[in-house]
Amino acid sequence: MTVTGELSTLEPAVVPERTGTGPWLQPWVGGLAAGALWVGAGALTAAWPDADDWAYTRELAAAEAVGGALLVLVGLLGSRTGALFERLRNLAPWLIVLALALAVWEVAVAKLNLLPRPFFAPPQAFLEVYLDDGRRLAECAFASFGLLAVGYLLGAVAGFTAGVAIGWSRAVAYWGHPLLRLIGPLPATAWLPIAFFAFPSSWSASVFLIALASAIPVAVLTWSGVAGVNSAYYDIARTLGASPRFLVLRVAIPAAMPHVFVGLFMGLCMAFSVLVVAEMVGVKAGLGWYLQWAQGWAAYANMYAALLVLALVCSTLVGLLFRVRDRVLVWQKGLLKW
Repeated sequence: MTVTGELSTLEPAVVPERTGTGPWLQPWVGGLAAGALWVGAGALTAAWPDADDWAYTRELAAAEAVGGALLVLVGLLGSRTGALFERLRNLAPWLIVLALALAVWEVAVAKLNLLPRPFFAPPQAFLEVYLDDGRRLAECAFASFGLLAVGYLLGAVAGFTAGVAIGWSRAVAYWGHPLLRLIGPLPATAWLPIAFFAFPSSWSASVFLIALASAIPVAVLTWSGVAGVNSAYYDIARTLGASPRFLVLRVAIPAAMPHVFVGLFMGLCMAFSVLVVAEMVGVKAGLGWYLQWAQGWAAYANMYAALLVLALVCSTLVGLLFRVRDRVLVWQKGLLKW
């Protein structure tokens, strides 16, 4: 067998390019189907009388119909809408499932009253919360974001610094390992009594709890990344005359950045979980406070609406963190799974 023949056997198989909506659904068909289902959901909401007197039923039906009509229009125009059509290609299956789920939800709760009240609310109840109590909800979301930003940034900086020090210095590792193993497994909420006793205000105590929750995973993953750097990198840099500072800042930290971002993602999730608990205890504003207030008044629609806002805020921040990671680790894009 010739060399060319041998190499030809090693060539990878050609993988067909995947479309946004998969082989089972053409892009324009997906847009039309999603739009038709959303229009149908709006017609169902408007035509079927509610079992109880729910506000904003007509507004919900109109929003569903208008959204469905826009999806149909984008599907008909096709690629002439540019990036909007590309987004529709990717989101068409999700839009179809969401339209069906919304219609089932509407029928089960608002039309047939199958689920017990007030624990379950129809879609128009969410719309009522956002329209009638949107200002208070926005103020609480802004307060939560401020508290989360301060606590998370402090925790990320402290965790990153501690992780680099533990991963690089044997002396720091000698004292740092036992502390991390002692404090790390404990949930941050277990420090509530100490935090509210040691800090002068509930806001500063909440910042401490959020910082502690986010610092632990950042410190552990940063330590793991720095300690796992290939020693050959250090040997080559030392051969070229690199100083210890250069080894830390230009070799160890860049090589450990994938681990650092994993720790940042985990720390952000931990910070959100502690945020709600901290705001329920002593803070006078925020989504956690709003959740406690809504539960106390049995306003479960307000509680679910606040949870949805909290999920959207968390998802948005995670998406921004992904963009930062893509920008920082662009030089490793060919080596990592993105």
